[in-house]
Amino acid sequence: MKSTFVISAILGAGVLFSSLVQAAEKFVIGASSTPHGVILEHIKPKLAKQGVDLQIKIFSDFIQPNVQLVNKNLDGNYYQYRPFLNDFNARNKTNLVAVVPVHIEPFVAYSKKIKSLNELKNGATVIIPNDPVNGGRGLLLLAKLKLITLKPGFHQLKKPTDKLPTIKDIATNPKKLKIKELESAILPRMLDQVDLAALNGNYVLEAKLDLKKSLYIERGQDGTNVWAEYLVVRPEDKNKPVVQKIAKALNEPDTRQFILKQFKGEIFPAF
Repeated sequence: MKSTFVISAILGAGVLFSSLVQAAEKFVIGASSTPHGVILEHIKPKLAKQGVDLQIKIFSDFIQPNVQLVNKNLDGNYYQYRPFLNDFNARNKTNLVAVVPVHIEPFVAYSKKIKSLNELKNGATVIIPNDPVNGGRGLLLLAKLKLITLKPGFHQLKKPTDKLPTIKDIATNPKKLKIKELESAILPRMLDQVDLAALNGNYVLEAKLDLKKSLYIERGQDGTNVWAEYLVVRPEDKNKPVVQKIAKALNEPDTRQFILKQFKGEIFPAF
């Protein structure tokens, strides 16, 4: 009788444990590998204790995380700022929504061939991202550095919906720079072949480039979080408890301290 009782108790405990494991709510989130994926890995154990099974899917491009979210292959993503999200929604007639800002990355002018912008020669080759938002930000950076001027109406963004320039909006190009648009992910690999590049912060980190060697660093800390990276979900999911748990974990003081310590000033908390 005693043995039967022990076996029953063990089996019962096993069923209970299995039920608890099964009770964890799966949430598949798309992200860039760093810093987004690193930050998500940091909050994953904390969320597990709250019954959330956070499954992180890493992407190397800026389009698929939104496409997969719209198609419901993802439950959320974390890799983009609002100007990019707004542009995606407008172009695709979607309505993905930003939940909370998490961090701000730099956007930099980088070169392996020159040590100062004064060394940039006439006819030099400059590469910028080829998507409308990051490409526009690249052109704003070149304008800020007085390498080009833009047509009237373009300025550094004060709100996420401000208009961004394209190549066609260059008014003057005194140095006759050869400005080429390439996919953001491959720009760091092209540094040996060009004179200057405008790079997204996450790809600087992924390529393990020395941020301190940048010719110019735009920190993006404008006080309005225009360039902050957000947790993004479908509109009908924004208020779901699981989303709110993830949002809270991403904005906790412990996450803030992790960002500051882990990335040593290369990125900044946006909360």
